[in-house]
Amino acid sequence: MEKYSELEKLEMKDLKDKILVLRKESLNLRFQKSSGQLEKTARISQVRKQIARIKTAITSKMKGKK
Repeated sequence: MEKYSELEKLEMKDLKDKILVLRKESLNLRFQKSSGQLEKTARISQVRKQIARIKTAITSKMKGKK
């Protein structure tokens, strides 16, 4: 899990790639949860929070460009 300060240093393309990977992981975690195969339930909230951090970094970069 990366901190926000580390995410601010990345390029937009890298941030968008990371968010795609995390969304796929989130989808897989939800499927595992619904089928009863998920063992580490805390991972769902970790992924959601990491997506939120990345979105915040993207938004701050967008506002900085204007």
